[in-house]
Amino acid sequence: MVWKKTKIFLEMIKIEHTLFALPFAFMGALLGSVVNFGHLPSWSQIGWILLAMVGARSAAMGLNRIIDKVFDAKNPRTAMRAIPAGLISSKEAIIFVIVSFLLLFWAAAKLNPLCVKLLPIAVFFLVFYSYTKRFTWACHLFLGLTIALAPLGGWVAVTGSISAPAVVFYVAIVFWLAGFDVIYACQDTEFDRKEGLHSIPSRFGIPKALRLARWFHLITAAGFIALYLMTSLSWVYLVGVIISYALLMYEHYIVKPNDLTRVNTAFFTMNSALSMALFVFTLVDLVVFGR
Repeated sequence: MVWKKTKIFLEMIKIEHTLFALPFAFMGALLGSVVNFGHLPSWSQIGWILLAMVGARSAAMGLNRIIDKVFDAKNPRTAMRAIPAGLISSKEAIIFVIVSFLLLFWAAAKLNPLCVKLLPIAVFFLVFYSYTKRFTWACHLFLGLTIALAPLGGWVAVTGSISAPAVVFYVAIVFWLAGFDVIYACQDTEFDRKEGLHSIPSRFGIPKALRLARWFHLITAAGFIALYLMTSLSWVYLVGVIISYALLMYEHYIVKPNDLTRVNTAFFTMNSALSMALFVFTLVDLVVFGR
């Protein structure tokens, strides 16, 4: 019974989607430690970053499911999610969110004082972004600003500071997340218009939305190159960047205005592969070729 309920909670927060941001959180920690101190982060730091990431993302997704439960129940695509389907009560979800926030606070306190000081900002974005689609089509950017706190947080966790490369990395991930969220939102264009919800696809139409997603990802591509120019990364990292570019191009190739059947492939498979590829090549660069 406990395992069954646990599986429902994990499905509710889409734990597998943690693969999007977790590699970038670790990448932020790697870069921050090497750029500032010339060595890799400790296993203890990596462990606390992992717990902070799990706590933050679980709290964010749990809040999103609670806040959006009425709309999820109306949308055929989301009607079988745990809360509208009656598999988890709102009270249980609230308790889950509280526990997740406590995990985040505990992990932050174990890292450094700046992490603790920045927690109110992180919590604000974690709560606020779920409401943004009620009043602005820029909700995708707010999602990016929120989830991209993971790589920025990884950097801050090991350095106790924020530097120019950290900001560039953060901005690159903001637009990466916003871009693929625009693609994902294309599935709900008509529903959003009917319910008065805001998104780039519902505001500008699917063709323009996909073009804007490409522009967002061009900013991401520029950010990855800027990061190379601002750090001591080598050609190994650039190989990872090239692979990331190829995955982004393929993501946009398989999703067309008149054919959204492969949105999930673009959303989950391509983006998980992208973050993992760039992390692995960065890791190899810093461990094998690091100076």
